[in-house]
Amino acid sequence: MNEKPDKPSLQQALVFDFGERRIGVASANALTGVAGELVTLNARNGQPQADALDALLREWQPEVLVIGLPYNEDGSESPMTKRANEFAAWLGERYQLPTQMVDERLTSAEAESILRSQRQSGLRKRRTRKQDIDRLAARLIAESWLRGAGN
Repeated sequence: MNEKPDKPSLQQALVFDFGERRIGVASANALTGVAGELVTLNARNGQPQADALDALLREWQPEVLVIGLPYNEDGSESPMTKRANEFAAWLGERYQLPTQMVDERLTSAEAESILRSQRQSGLRKRRTRKQDIDRLAARLIAESWLRGAGN
């Protein structure tokens, strides 16, 4: 009897909300179902500082890299869709890890809305910065991945 082994599950992920100037990063663990915001990396033309990225990969030791794929609201591709795909290919090659793409349509708008509500309710004391939005957007992408959108 020849049984094929189950495809190994990818447990630990680093999740990226790609941007030209900033890249939000979150973690996701499929075993625990937990996603968390990590950092926002400064980027130049969509390329983060290599040493900061290397440090994240060493610390978190992900099994998969998840990148948010930005589509237009109507589902069509935008110029950023191509750039996010290029970033994913670069990450996968650099770290020799599988990459998965997750539709991230409207996550930045959702993140901004959540942070604004937190500020209005008093849960959040300081003003919302772009870095905060990018980090929260990465967590929202991570949560989508955990729900099965990418794995």
